[in-house]
Amino acid sequence: MTDVAKAAGVSQSTVSMIINNVSGARLARATRARVLAKAVELGYPLVARDVAPRATVQSRKVIGYLVDEISTSPHPVVSMDGARDAAWQHGCTIQLAVTRGNPEQEAAAIEAMQANPGLLGWVYSTIFTRPVRLPEALLSRPTVLLNCHDNSRKLPTVLPGELAGGHTATEHLIAMNHTRIGFINGEPWMEAAQDRFKGYKRALASADLPFDPALVRDGDWMSGTGFDCTISLMQEARPPTAIFCANDLMALGAMEAIKQLGLNVPQDVSVMGYDDQEISRHTHPPLTTMLLPNYAMGFAAVEALIELADAGTAARSPRRILIKADCPLVTRDSVQKR
Repeated sequence: MTDVAKAAGVSQSTVSMIINNVSGARLARATRARVLAKAVELGYPLVARDVAPRATVQSRKVIGYLVDEISTSPHPVVSMDGARDAAWQHGCTIQLAVTRGNPEQEAAAIEAMQANPGLLGWVYSTIFTRPVRLPEALLSRPTVLLNCHDNSRKLPTVLPGELAGGHTATEHLIAMNHTRIGFINGEPWMEAAQDRFKGYKRALASADLPFDPALVRDGDWMSGTGFDCTISLMQEARPPTAIFCANDLMALGAMEAIKQLGLNVPQDVSVMGYDDQEISRHTHPPLTTMLLPNYAMGFAAVEALIELADAGTAARSPRRILIKADCPLVTRDSVQKR
């Protein structure tokens, strides 16, 4: 589904709505036709997805899906889409609880879900990548961690390949002959920011380009800091010819700052984003970015859970299965060769 979204130039959520024929989705016929054509071209099993699994309501298992937040960012919603679709393919449904990080709400949700005799296991998810302390009550059934990790390192864990994503983004700018590459990071205490920054530095080192701290700014994921940090970067004695922003919102601010300085994107300064949010398709020019594979991560988490449950309790060994989901490059028009 990630591949179809990239090929058709739409979001993963749009692909999900079209493939699953969601009622009430007001999407243009041209968009539907383009997505379905790309799906067929890429070998996506449309017919299989149109047929519900041969499970009765009585026999269908339930997967408990716990997440700390879902309304303040589009990312956890798309992960939920992936988990739901994977569950349905395996004859299961998802039961969701949003806990807002409240231990009492989390405990109440777990207790309510455990009362369901059809409960197969748990997907435990967080809105941003971080370590978690898993409730003991979850360990009696198969459990998979999504976008988080625990100190025991004993549970299957699905994480985005952020370091590789930061490397790929920077490598693309280097391939476009940029050697002065600015980097506007998110909040540096967050793991996503740390790994994207590591990827940036490793790509520079791989290309024998020196790391220059003067080309790095810490932001807060919002467009305002993208704007301010870009103004600051362009005031350097040797300003960058390309700016890699650690998310799309900061990239929007960067593009606006470049325009206010009387410069053009990408003719004067190339801009790279990260996340592939819906708005990145509609900027002027459209934003080159990295796709954060939320849908694929949710899908992979449920697939791992089903495997664990099918293998039985003997499979719950102390060896962790770590799944790093690739963050593909989405090339548009905001990056140009020098």
